[in-house]
Amino acid sequence: MTEISETHTGLKDRRADALGDLRLLPDEIILAILASLGARDVSRVACVSSVMYILCNEEPLWMSICLNNVKDHLQYKGSWKKTALLQEHMPNGYIEPCEKPLHFDGFNSLFLYRRLYRCHTTLDGFTFDNGKAERRKDLSLEEFCHEYDGKKPVLLAGLGDTWPARSTWTTDQLLLNYGDTAFKISQRSSRKITMKFKDYVSYMKVQHDEDPLYIFDDKFGEVAPGLLKDYSVPRLFQEDFFDVLDRDQRPPFRWLIIGPERSGASWHVDPALTSAWNTLLCGRKRWALYPPGRVPTGVTVHVNEEDGDVNIETPSSLQWWLDFYPLLADEDKPIECTQLPGETIYVPSGWWHCVLNLETTIAVTQNFVNSKNFEFVCLDMAPGYHHKGVCRAGMLALDKGSFENGKIDAFCDKDGLNYPDLTRKEKRVRTYQPGKDPDNQSARNGACKSYDLWNQDFYYDINFLSMFLDQEKDHYSSLWSSSNCIGQREMREWLCKLWVGKPGMRELIWKGACLALNAGKWLECTAQICAFHGLPPPTDDERLPVGTGSNPVYLISDSVVKLFVEGGLEASIHSLGAELEFYSLLCKVNSPLKDHVPDVLASGILFLDNGSYTIVPWDGKGVPDVIAKCNLVPAKCMEDGFSFGVWSKKDFEYKKAGASTYESISSAECAGIWPYIITKRCKGKIFAHLRDTLPRDDVLNLASFLGEQLHHLHILPHPSLNGSIHLPLDNGFMDEISDKIGIPAEWEIFIRTLARKRKDISSRLTKWGDPIPSSLMEKVDEYLPNDFAKLLNIFQDENGQDKVNKPCCWIHSDIMDDNIHMEPCRISSCLTTPATDSCLTGNGSADGCSGCTEEVSWRPGHILDFSDLSIGDPIWDLIPIHLDVFRGDSCLLKQFLESYKLPLVRRTSQNGLEHDDKFRRLSYHAMCYCILHEENVLGAIFSLWKELKVAKSWEEVEETIWGELNNYDGFC
Repeated sequence: MTEISETHTGLKDRRADALGDLRLLPDEIILAILASLGARDVSRVACVSSVMYILCNEEPLWMSICLNNVKDHLQYKGSWKKTALLQEHMPNGYIEPCEKPLHFDGFNSLFLYRRLYRCHTTLDGFTFDNGKAERRKDLSLEEFCHEYDGKKPVLLAGLGDTWPARSTWTTDQLLLNYGDTAFKISQRSSRKITMKFKDYVSYMKVQHDEDPLYIFDDKFGEVAPGLLKDYSVPRLFQEDFFDVLDRDQRPPFRWLIIGPERSGASWHVDPALTSAWNTLLCGRKRWALYPPGRVPTGVTVHVNEEDGDVNIETPSSLQWWLDFYPLLADEDKPIECTQLPGETIYVPSGWWHCVLNLETTIAVTQNFVNSKNFEFVCLDMAPGYHHKGVCRAGMLALDKGSFENGKIDAFCDKDGLNYPDLTRKEKRVRTYQPGKDPDNQSARNGACKSYDLWNQDFYYDINFLSMFLDQEKDHYSSLWSSSNCIGQREMREWLCKLWVGKPGMRELIWKGACLALNAGKWLECTAQICAFHGLPPPTDDERLPVGTGSNPVYLISDSVVKLFVEGGLEASIHSLGAELEFYSLLCKVNSPLKDHVPDVLASGILFLDNGSYTIVPWDGKGVPDVIAKCNLVPAKCMEDGFSFGVWSKKDFEYKKAGASTYESISSAECAGIWPYIITKRCKGKIFAHLRDTLPRDDVLNLASFLGEQLHHLHILPHPSLNGSIHLPLDNGFMDEISDKIGIPAEWEIFIRTLARKRKDISSRLTKWGDPIPSSLMEKVDEYLPNDFAKLLNIFQDENGQDKVNKPCCWIHSDIMDDNIHMEPCRISSCLTTPATDSCLTGNGSADGCSGCTEEVSWRPGHILDFSDLSIGDPIWDLIPIHLDVFRGDSCLLKQFLESYKLPLVRRTSQNGLEHDDKFRRLSYHAMCYCILHEENVLGAIFSLWKELKVAKSWEEVEETIWGELNNYDGFC
């Protein structure tokens, strides 16, 4: 922005007087502030002064305001200001005067001029090529694999010549066939915006945007399935390791792309370091590409130290071509090409690329994982941040401390590269910005040396990149990066499916698993446990951990070996201790539930001692020496009792809940110590693998089974809370919890934990973000109770003593579809006759039985994984059951409750419900627990009930999800 005191006409610059103290801010900063306001507020600010009027009437500003307030399909009304005002339901009488521009002398803004130029520039003559991009035709698969796959981009002709899309994917034809179909729009906002195609075409014809809206829809196959019939994956890209996943499990991988002149994709590296192909059906695209590790000029890479999340700050595609590209020396220019209709471009893993549409274009693209990039994809999803920075930004992502390793140092010219002292939580790699280095020397020197570095023999070599993995970060206990294309559990399931489905590629899959999961370490740990307890060593089929849980689990012959690692040693020892205490009590009282819980065969603690593994058997009682040395012993522990039992675990959970000041033991003190448990392996399959094949009656039987077993669990006597628990208050002092205040201590710790979780609930919901509606986030504090004791329905008995009108019991906390085991049974002669072992194949499925002609059904047999055990309100257990197992089916919830037969609030002679009406509703209790849950339960809710994204209140959500609870007879 250039500010002048007088114009060439002698007119005084009106900016200073018109903006007052705001004159100190550049125009771009003022516009950024205005973009955070609503349409009505910006309209009011426009009346302040002439200069503010100009700033407040800029179309890109109104575009931002409009897109931030879209609640349904977007309809463009000829200008962004008019569209935004109509969103506010402003009368036409107010809108029409706004369309008449006012003109002022004495104001100059280079920033606004540049934006205006970009909005109206044309790209008709923008067709030059530097010849760097190779063009090939009739390329064989062998030639592609040898010359290009995983190595360099190439422009290919003829791959889609036989597609119907070559003739049917035109604007007019798509408008005819899909005019009323709503497609996703790509724009610089986290909001999901859709436009009907007929509205989008109307927008394209009249828009003059700097960065036009762009159809970039990964769900086009779902909303317009006919489009999938118009093309096929080209023969060169058929191999895709993600194809072992079900459609709803795999990450986004295919996109319909439609955009007008000036639209495009700014600089980026494709997610998870996948490779991609892009076939153009209509129009012309301008491509620019840089090899991995070469950050384009004008781009900033952000890598978060905590979870490895990678974010890119980049100018728009048009802005980069106009403002940055002309400043590059010839040796620093990217590989370039102009893609023509019918051509397919291949973009290898890790390559930076930027696309500019020279005219209206229609294209289809898919990302894929094959044998050439599989290890890079696994590396990208490994915990830590250094390796992610290097993959995207090259050596510029590292500070000096990263080069202490001699092997790395050998590759680097320390004197030639810039290593800033980066001590922030977020590492940033910033390249040259125009105007700060007129001679462009820093850009030339740093960029050229970085480019040369990546053209040496180790160029994007997996062995080199894996040297930057943070060995202290663990896949199971580290934060998972939001930039990863799939979740932790989905990642493990994907690798397991590959291991089973592609046995010929196990050597490669194992390498990837070692990068992503540190699978070699967990296999060695499991082998040591097996040897100690006389179990056979893991076979080749058993080398990978199974399931989607939060800890490594191995199926070894007829046994299940589980290592506790989630949350670190302190959380792990409490999880195993509480589980062992529960199993002991289950056998002591001879509960019917024990017949539906896998038998415990052994348990103990594995640890590394001077490079050698040592195992200490442990039944949960007492404190093993290896644990005592870690300062984990509770303040008042029992020498022979369960020192790390459920009450010690509750104390630990309270201290962690919402307490940023709580410090667990350091990772250095507990590294290399893993509690473990061995249980008997169940025959059959988990419900998650059978869900889509079971008839309705079997699912109803499962609901009844869960009701019966939860009945047994919730009437099981819980251990007494001996003595008092000393809980730290927020002011740093200790508070003693006991029954002297009239409320049982177990309830006191329960409600105090909820209160702590409530304190940062707004920030937690904001962090989780979509699909939780922002309008409901704003109302969450109003919805939740200020005093959680009201949820307990406390009343006074005839002696004036406070009594809790609610049961307190053991709760499983994690009964989900992968923690329910189903057994095969014959249905011909007897519905409950289990299938014999001879009828089961090695994986537990009931098929392949010689001479066994009966049809085989499935019945629920066992509930698995009690490591999340707690004590509290039984309603807590309904959350995973209803949302995950029942998928919100109220009929199944009703069936469950009919079998459960326990009051969720105790019947008393007194009503005891003198609070507001909402505390009378069990649905309100359940909804509060959903909001305060440590997992993103709300994300699951708004994904299952998409109609609730436009809910006006939490009460509406509550009634939809949990309304059936209010009809339950167990509530009085």
